[in-house]
Amino acid sequence: MEMKIFDLYDVSEIQISDPGLKRVINLSTKLLLKSHGRDRKEFDKVNVNIVERLIRFLQVPGSRGKKHKIITGWMTGKYSKAARIVIDAFKIIEKKTGKNPVAVFVRAIENAAPRDEVTSIEYGGARYPQAVDVSPTRRVNLVLRFLVHGAYDKAFNKKTSIVEALAKEIMLAAENSSEAFAIQKKTDLEKQADSAR
Repeated sequence: MEMKIFDLYDVSEIQISDPGLKRVINLSTKLLLKSHGRDRKEFDKVNVNIVERLIRFLQVPGSRGKKHKIITGWMTGKYSKAARIVIDAFKIIEKKTGKNPVAVFVRAIENAAPRDEVTSIEYGGARYPQAVDVSPTRRVNLVLRFLVHGAYDKAFNKKTSIVEALAKEIMLAAENSSEAFAIQKKTDLEKQADSAR
């Protein structure tokens, strides 16, 4: 008998078509996706199931890098609350698309993962933007962050709940729609990189 994620979703059939992301999208099956923060070494994130990584990003939803624009107290790092949001969002995706929501989520990651970004290099006392390729691990990190931030923006102080917003964001990214926040961020990053070549 094949084990399913949350005893709901079978991931054995899911194919990852992006060769760069095959190694870093982990679809190992566990009944409960909770590794209790045991991944402390440098590349241990790769061994954590991709759905659990989405749950982790939801636990710090409003923090935007160094700027900290929106920070909310309602999440307070509760794993069970974040897991419930993801499960409910997946149920909405399943109802609306009729497909396996984990497969839709993987498709969204492949579509919205940026390939290039800009870093700044110092040369002769001046700083210049320089286009660089994004490592596969960072591509997944960025796209998960974009999906959560996009869902958060659609739900913060709005009538839409975070569950509906997350489901919508994942479905839009899976369709490669420019309405998705993650797809917009990806195109922005790649345009910046193109102009800094």
